[in-house]
Amino acid sequence: MIWLARLFSWWHGATLNTRFYTWLNGEFVGQDEFGNSYYRTKGGKIDPVLHFERRWVLYNGISDGSLTPPAWYGWLHHTSEVPPTHERYVKHEWEKPYVPNMTGTPLAYRPPGSTLAAAARPPATGDYEAWTPE
Repeated sequence: MIWLARLFSWWHGATLNTRFYTWLNGEFVGQDEFGNSYYRTKGGKIDPVLHFERRWVLYNGISDGSLTPPAWYGWLHHTSEVPPTHERYVKHEWEKPYVPNMTGTPLAYRPPGSTLAAAARPPATGDYEAWTPE
């Protein structure tokens, strides 16, 4: 049944069309610690419409953009020309380890006062006067 999901939905991984396009036009560049595979157009060919080479990622599992490490993100967005596999990338001290995006799950961040927060709503400060129709 997973093959049917991959055929019609992009969030379960690369679709059949994406895999076919990658097989036809893609050149494997490298893989990150999460198992995501990175590609560019064969031979670094410049796209006639974009005027630069196309770069893309095939995620290992569910497509989650937050799973792209900083070094690969920079390469994908043409911030750096050299992919992390072709240079010695040193992680900066301020880079934090990967934390999955929890939006839409029970573990999502709930700010104080949110109706979805577990704690009771803080009392109003008294500076609010409810509107009533005349």
